[in-house]
Amino acid sequence: MMTYIDKLLNRITMYRLLLYVLLGYLFVGMVLAFMGKLGFSGWSVIYSAVILIYGSWLVNRIFAWAYNAPAHSMSAYITGLILALIITPIRTSADLPFYVWAPVLAITSKYILSLHKQHIFNPAAFAVALTSMTISHSASWWVGNVWMLPFVAIGGYLIVRKIRRWDVVLPFLFGAAAMVTVLTIVRHGSLMTTWRLFILHAPIFFFATIMLIEPSTMPPTKKLRVSYGLLIGLLFAPQIHIGTLYSTPELTLLAGNFVFFILARRVRYTLRLVKKVQLSPTIYDFVFASDAPVRFRPGQYLEWMMPHRKSDQRGLRRYFTIASSPTEKEVHLGVKFYQSPSSYKSSLLQLRPGQSIVAGQLDGDFTLPADINKPLVFIAGGIGVTPFRSMIKFLLDRQQSRTITMFYAVQSTADIVYSDIFEQAGAELGLRTVYVLGDTKKVPPDWHGETGYITADMIQRQVPDYPARTFYISGPQMMVESYKKVLHSLGLPNAQIKTDYFPGFA
Repeated sequence: MMTYIDKLLNRITMYRLLLYVLLGYLFVGMVLAFMGKLGFSGWSVIYSAVILIYGSWLVNRIFAWAYNAPAHSMSAYITGLILALIITPIRTSADLPFYVWAPVLAITSKYILSLHKQHIFNPAAFAVALTSMTISHSASWWVGNVWMLPFVAIGGYLIVRKIRRWDVVLPFLFGAAAMVTVLTIVRHGSLMTTWRLFILHAPIFFFATIMLIEPSTMPPTKKLRVSYGLLIGLLFAPQIHIGTLYSTPELTLLAGNFVFFILARRVRYTLRLVKKVQLSPTIYDFVFASDAPVRFRPGQYLEWMMPHRKSDQRGLRRYFTIASSPTEKEVHLGVKFYQSPSSYKSSLLQLRPGQSIVAGQLDGDFTLPADINKPLVFIAGGIGVTPFRSMIKFLLDRQQSRTITMFYAVQSTADIVYSDIFEQAGAELGLRTVYVLGDTKKVPPDWHGETGYITADMIQRQVPDYPARTFYISGPQMMVESYKKVLHSLGLPNAQIKTDYFPGFA
């Protein structure tokens, strides 16, 4: 069942999934409102949603024009939908200014309250916090009710499973639960009543799976994400206050955004294409010059934005691992193209030297261990070799020798890329590269590598000391899961297996 769900999730981008889930929430809320379950009419849900979504889109278009920036309409739609789900649907014409100012403030914050082309605060949270302080209209977070809970739980689970951000969500839930429990006990309250209200009649699950995990304001590494989730969870308890200022979901999120923006500053880069090189029949290496130094660790990835007309359901943004090393002046991006590429990849392939693309949201923990004496095994499947190209080029440039064996699985010899880097590393650093051809019908007569699949026997034969090694696996998700099972069959624990969250396949 979960394999089938994962296959469906892999066919859609994160932003498209988020859009569909939010639309689903809005539809369910409208139906419940028409059934008289929510205290306001279904028509008011519709009117409010139209104003907030259209307002967000319109303001976004105006700012994009004024700043000569790409108009990411899907992002504006998502902001409008979030506002529609946390602001009580319009009741009277006196509420109209709130519905006009909320999208204006939300979208404005993306463009005005930014540093290094990266916005600081969650737009929807910023908007409702500011309106609460200025025109005394605040968000009710009506999506957090017992009728909506099953749908929010299912939709939220799909989103978090898709983007794999349990490292934020679970610490947040733990922190919130712990703080609410402690404060209730200290104040001699009823734990049963508090927990019932907190779970069934509060927006904690919507907040955790929609607002908290916004990529633009999340920290870039696992340790920071855990701390981020935990801090916001501890502040989330509604009993917390400073004087008359009580904790609300939006204020809690803004506080977390600000703290971790300072601790883990994010930057967006404008990258100008220098050249593109065809490395194989299906793989191109795009070489970019950046407007500012791109600071990253070998193995990390960026979100690459390619605005284009008539985009398909996979949207305008995609995550790709940086194939270059931090020691290189130019940024390399290795991309695999299929027979019927997405509109995104088609536009990327048509990019000409001198044209630009915007990249940001640096992320990833699939990086070299700090201990240079730790022996490693890399397992790369197809274009999943890009993080290893980054790591190995880094080691070459630093002349840092490590004990590494790399299995590089491809269908045929024509699919092998970056072999010059690996051969140089073999000569200078002792890197062992074991090439594995999957198509046994296309094996050259003089082939000295392996064929078929990477098996437990192959690993034991090529890496006799495998129990002492840490394994890194990068490639298509099905391949990664398959090789994890192979390693588990060898008795290797999860602590010795690192897998790359490679969103480029999703």
